[in-house]
Amino acid sequence: MSLELSPFQTWGGLAIAAMGTYACRALGVMASGKINQDSEFFRWLSAVTYALVSALVVRMILVPVGPLATVPIGWRVGFCAVSLLVMVVGVRRRPALALFSGTLLMLIYGIAMH
Repeated sequence: MSLELSPFQTWGGLAIAAMGTYACRALGVMASGKINQDSEFFRWLSAVTYALVSALVVRMILVPVGPLATVPIGWRVGFCAVSLLVMVVGVRRRPALALFSGTLLMLIYGIAMH
């Protein structure tokens, strides 16, 4: 049994995946006008979403996998603290700037230590 795919199979699989993704997005756009975003359900959904993202970030910091595991925990927590500080103190509280600062610190650490 060969695991190699032909170009037709590769492009076909990509096309099917794209159609599925964009079909779901189109349904979401069509339904968005009929949804009350202030409903109890969406407040609950928002809380669950933030909880999941927070749990994944904490897991990534405290129990990392792969190359991140080579960075000492003190550095990881420190970089996270700096990113949070950038987020809280920063102008207009832009999450992208906080993400960029944490990524930049990790990059500088990686270059300096290797």
